[in-house]
Amino acid sequence: MNEDQERQALRDLLTASVREQRASRRWGIFFKLMTFAWLLGFLLIVSGLLHRGQDETTSGPHTAVVSLEGTIAAGGDADSSQVLDGLRSAFEDSNTRAVILRANSPGGSPVQAGMINDEIQLLKKKYSKIPFYVVIEDVCASGCYYVAVAADKIYADKASMVGSIGVLMDGFGFTGAMEKFGVERRLLTAGENKGFLDPFSPLRPDQRAKAQVMLNEVHQQFINVVKAGRGTKLADNPDLFSGLVWSGATAQKLGLVDELKSVDQVARDVVKVSNIVDFTTKPTWADRVARQIGASAATRLGTILNLRMQ
Repeated sequence: MNEDQERQALRDLLTASVREQRASRRWGIFFKLMTFAWLLGFLLIVSGLLHRGQDETTSGPHTAVVSLEGTIAAGGDADSSQVLDGLRSAFEDSNTRAVILRANSPGGSPVQAGMINDEIQLLKKKYSKIPFYVVIEDVCASGCYYVAVAADKIYADKASMVGSIGVLMDGFGFTGAMEKFGVERRLLTAGENKGFLDPFSPLRPDQRAKAQVMLNEVHQQFINVVKAGRGTKLADNPDLFSGLVWSGATAQKLGLVDELKSVDQVARDVVKVSNIVDFTTKPTWADRVARQIGASAATRLGTILNLRMQ
């Protein structure tokens, strides 16, 4: 074998060795990914099973409690699907003697609040023999109160914050700052109102008027729901639907609240079943990841109109 042939043989040997190493690395990565996927799937299954097991455990006749905590928003602390999952489980349980929604929320999305209210109405019709009560703890304002008026009776503490029957849309205008720093806004649209309430453009009077019409419409929907839920209990007070917030004691005088009681007091004195079972849906690890992904996607898509009951 001459020198050139020896060099070629050596090159072939080195090339084969490199290929073998690369193939080995690829298979190693593949098996690692498969192992990770298997472990992830196993954790999701176990998490789901544990979650369902907690929901199905009850003990004799009881007062069912579901918590509505935090801002009412899709993918948030009080996502409508999470609240409604708990309420459905509570109503469906054969040992439930009454359902209490423990409310502690400043409000949030009018859409999410409306979805919860609508579904509660259906559940009340389907399970007409099961009373439904709302007990307000620290605060039940705006969208939270929109949900609360679906109750047969509303209870609160004398120092609870109740009301805020109104709708708001907020944002910022940066036109002055842009002018100061010599920044030019170049907004191209197809449709004269496509840049509706753009924060980097001057606020047009016609667009302000359109926004106010929309706010008034949603506010009237809110008022109608409160009147339908509270009926003749409401006091004849011009400030009732102005967006003001009252203490629980004053809210009782205005007809926004029926009595001043806690969850324990309602279970013991009203339902006459002091055994309380919490049906609040506890999101699994998979649920939390999914909601974070959904919330992140919604943030990226963005919205010009920050319309909320809060």
